[in-house]
Amino acid sequence: MRIILSLLLFIACLLGLLLILLLVAVIRTLLMPSKVSAYRAPDSHGSPEAEAREKLLAGKLSAMIRCETVSHDGAHDREKFLRFHKVLEELFPLVHQNLEKTEIEGNLLFYWKGKDSSRPIVLMSHQDVVPAEGEWLHEPFSGDIADGRIWGRGASDTKCSVMGFFQAVEELLAEGFVPPVDVYLSSSCTEEWAGDGCPKLVDELERRGVRPWLVCDEGGGIITDPVGGIKGNFAMVGVFEKGKADVLFRAKSSGGHASAPAADTPVARLAAFVNEIETKHPFRRRMLPEVQSMFETLAPYAGFPLKLVFGNMWLFKPLLLLVMPKISAQAGAMLQTTIAFTMLSGSDAYNVLPQEATLGANMRFIPHQGMKESLEIVQNLAQKHGLTMEAMHAVEPSASVDIHGEAFRYVQQIIDKTFPGLPGSPYVMTGATDARNYERICENVVRFAPVIYGPEQMKGMHGLNENIESNCLPGCVDFYKNLICGMENTGCVL
Repeated sequence: MRIILSLLLFIACLLGLLLILLLVAVIRTLLMPSKVSAYRAPDSHGSPEAEAREKLLAGKLSAMIRCETVSHDGAHDREKFLRFHKVLEELFPLVHQNLEKTEIEGNLLFYWKGKDSSRPIVLMSHQDVVPAEGEWLHEPFSGDIADGRIWGRGASDTKCSVMGFFQAVEELLAEGFVPPVDVYLSSSCTEEWAGDGCPKLVDELERRGVRPWLVCDEGGGIITDPVGGIKGNFAMVGVFEKGKADVLFRAKSSGGHASAPAADTPVARLAAFVNEIETKHPFRRRMLPEVQSMFETLAPYAGFPLKLVFGNMWLFKPLLLLVMPKISAQAGAMLQTTIAFTMLSGSDAYNVLPQEATLGANMRFIPHQGMKESLEIVQNLAQKHGLTMEAMHAVEPSASVDIHGEAFRYVQQIIDKTFPGLPGSPYVMTGATDARNYERICENVVRFAPVIYGPEQMKGMHGLNENIESNCLPGCVDFYKNLICGMENTGCVL
């Protein structure tokens, strides 16, 4: 009886402590000021000058889209990209007259000499686009301007940002501006298949002894409703990328007639393997500092339940780690390594057991459980089910930008200046970009395309009906202009 009473007392004390902690969290949440992201792209209507500028930028992006620049894995079509370079030369004549141009197998590097060379910056985004298949509302390479949007493959991924930084330099040159630091414009033509274009540009900069202070690539952006329950536009600044690998699994047998199947056929073994991974979740979840900072930054913009959870990580972090993958696939992918099964093949006939069945998957590695450990986990499970495994194109997660460092704060300041009222937050890239190639010569590689990606734009990237709203293009250009001009005040010795 004494043991039972002691146990009941312990449980009561534990429940009392939990209630006190919950009460503290509720009080802290009630005291947290609620915020609203009210930023919208400015309306140019009513201002002839603003309307003309928006129309000019939309026309330039349209011309860039009309020049088809689809790239394919392992294929180098330099002539296609040289045609695109001609378009750029027509659209941005001052850039081509005043900057030093280097072309490497279709990849571009422009150098704009500044007053100081100790803190150079690189503005980058890729020229190439993915194939455009299916039926589109507007032809994928029409560059149609309709309904306040520019339509076509590359509109949002990412000829918009290429246009943005070229136009920024074009306008500054027209003003007779001399940059406070050296500026480089970098654009590869192999980004969509992780090719060798960007590495060759980095090799060239390394050969010249250039070590950029800041690199700004695509990746994050001004994202609408970035997490379920968080409404409005937010500047989500990518600070690192997950690693990745394509993985092929094989199951073999002697085959046979389907009328008399043996146990553990190749397809059955692959199915059991997939089921175990999908139901038992073999990868560890952890809240990295950058991810926690993102949730805490977004907390004031959430309704009470989410604000309670996001704003009190000291109490709710274990709960968030448990439920987040079920609430949001995107947010859940920021907590752990993921594996997505994407390809499957077996026999060519319904009544024939395959001698070999294969399964393809794409893995994305989180820093706390990197490439080696994640692949070993999957390898062991594959062996358990009698499968062989081959990993291809495997790369480690990238390093993270210091979210408390000078460069990250500088980018946030430029966002605040360019887009008044737009909240900013660190963001983890679950996809991959060319930016990771710059890490061997630069410690501050951020991923931020200064355009608005609403649900329609997010859906169109690599999908049907890709488009970008024209009213966000002036802000895109102004962001790059401010990023260049603001370097006057970052500690440069001028």
